[in-house]
Amino acid sequence: DRNAYVWNYQEQDGYWKPCLVLLRINRAATFVRWSPLEDRFAVGSGARLLSICYFDPEHNWWVSKHIKKPIRSTILCVDWHPSNHLVAIGSCDFKCRVFCSALKELGDKPQTSNWMPKLNKFGTLLAEFDTNNGWVHGVQFSPSGNQLAWVAHDSSVNVVNSANLTKVHTVLTSNLPYSCLLWMSESSFAAAGFNYCPDLYTVTADGVTFTAKMDVKKEKSGGGAAMSAMARFQKLDVQGQSETGGTTVDTTHENCITEIRALSRNPATGAVSKFSTSGKDGRLVIWNFDALSSSLGGLKI
Repeated sequence: DRNAYVWNYQEQDGYWKPCLVLLRINRAATFVRWSPLEDRFAVGSGARLLSICYFDPEHNWWVSKHIKKPIRSTILCVDWHPSNHLVAIGSCDFKCRVFCSALKELGDKPQTSNWMPKLNKFGTLLAEFDTNNGWVHGVQFSPSGNQLAWVAHDSSVNVVNSANLTKVHTVLTSNLPYSCLLWMSESSFAAAGFNYCPDLYTVTADGVTFTAKMDVKKEKSGGGAAMSAMARFQKLDVQGQSETGGTTVDTTHENCITEIRALSRNPATGAVSKFSTSGKDGRLVIWNFDALSSSLGGLKI
């Protein structure tokens, strides 16, 4: 679909009212993400451009400004810097890029940082990183905005610190590719995807290391030789087979995880205490990290 709408809740009338967004794209929109201040949002598309959308009160609709160069393929993921003036994207051309997204139309006054040593105009390419041999599925800034992590279809996990943009820490995992990630704290993040299970990684000055799988294996009833006659008959009736045949999985999700989001954070440290995952199995799962820590032997982030 090449259209977009912003829905506003009308409290007096008790219904949601749509407002048109002028995306001005000729290919499908593939990803959308609101900015931290919620005064704009970014839309990635197959048109090889990024639309930064903001509200135009004079005409009562949302308009967009485009970032085109040097994007050469479909945008698959977008994330905003906490400053609200930088945006990172991952695309099918095996690149992860950071752009300046400050809008003079909204009176933005961005601050200089390691990502943007000097003030730049809208759409300026600030950083570009290569993946090995896969398109970028997920990208996210750390809570401070000083680090950027992304996952790609070559099963790689990548992290770069804005203090040294030439040094990218990459881990080529033996797992199936990850499709999304979430920073749990400034020094760790969770990644999930085609393995059906969120994994925890720790980030240090020396690189990125795998910490633990966050989905504890659970016993499923009615499997193997211990299957009762009733369970065997029910399985034969529903699935057309009497044995498990290796079709069951020992994870909570039974298909690819497509999204992972923070639900609550520790007020003192800012670390994620609860998060949710959703996948192609139609499940929405809420994870309590404190409970996970005890079951995984005192896991810390």
